[in-house]
Amino acid sequence: MTLELLTPGGALIALAVLVPLAALVSLARRASRIRRGLGLPELPMRLRLLPMFAVLAVAGLLGLAATQPLVGRTSARHVRSDAEVLLVVDVSRSMLARQGLEAPSRLERAKSAGVRLRSALPSVPMGIASMTNRVLPHLFPSADRDVFEATLERAIGIERPPPGSSFLAPDQPVATNATNLASLADVGTQRFYSPAATRRLLVVLTDGESVEVSEAAVGRSLRRAGIETVFVQFWDADEQVFTDGAPEREYRSDPAARSNLDRLATATGASVYSESGLDEATSKARNVLGSGPTVAQAHRPDQIALAPYLAAAVFLPLTLLLWRRDR
Repeated sequence: MTLELLTPGGALIALAVLVPLAALVSLARRASRIRRGLGLPELPMRLRLLPMFAVLAVAGLLGLAATQPLVGRTSARHVRSDAEVLLVVDVSRSMLARQGLEAPSRLERAKSAGVRLRSALPSVPMGIASMTNRVLPHLFPSADRDVFEATLERAIGIERPPPGSSFLAPDQPVATNATNLASLADVGTQRFYSPAATRRLLVVLTDGESVEVSEAAVGRSLRRAGIETVFVQFWDADEQVFTDGAPEREYRSDPAARSNLDRLATATGASVYSESGLDEATSKARNVLGSGPTVAQAHRPDQIALAPYLAAAVFLPLTLLLWRRDR
């Protein structure tokens, strides 16, 4: 169990109790002199001290609340030290395609699949990258599931970032679907994985709609880097891209999408699964990663802020003071 004070200087607010406390002591002495002058009995000590204790309690609780204390429990989690996964999500415009206006898009389904995959491999560090005609990292492999899910939810979106114009084919306008599966070769040459990761898995969530690819070049790059690959396709021939509630006439599902992935899988030694086969893809991922050494990492779950509870507790001594004001 750990206790952290975000603003420890806030405790100084408790010193403000000195003014009302001094006034309360002065009034108590004056009341005592008047009682003696009138021949009245003194109040019991407990009744005289009760208001003082109430004022001190109010000040103490407010001072503690002002420090903004956080309580959490730090535990150790065991993380694979020899294995890492990189999840590459296709964010080209074709991933907007869906069965209808109310149906989830290909990208939404892919992101849900990414969360399920993360849950199925809790001890393996997993990173996230986006893909159009280039692969860009958003999160390097991490064992923190909360960070992974937040990155997937907030950073991954259609053409975020947009495709780089310098990567486009000379006759390809920027406005078209700019997916280029050949960009996966960069995963093998850039430092997407740590040097300590000897078991490297690349999981690509895509519809498979791409410009022409040199499969052999991608295969050489990934094999040299010791990267195993799994493709999961999110695609249906009847899906359309909608703009302002109407289908875009310029978009048609590419019937060659699956064959694109199959050829690339042959060159890279990968496996291709449809989105309905996510469980099989997850089993394949487990088999590729196998078992290996782990290291203990400190893990701190969500912390509890105590300030609201301390501030609410102030009403207890305040109620006591109000009850005692005429006594």
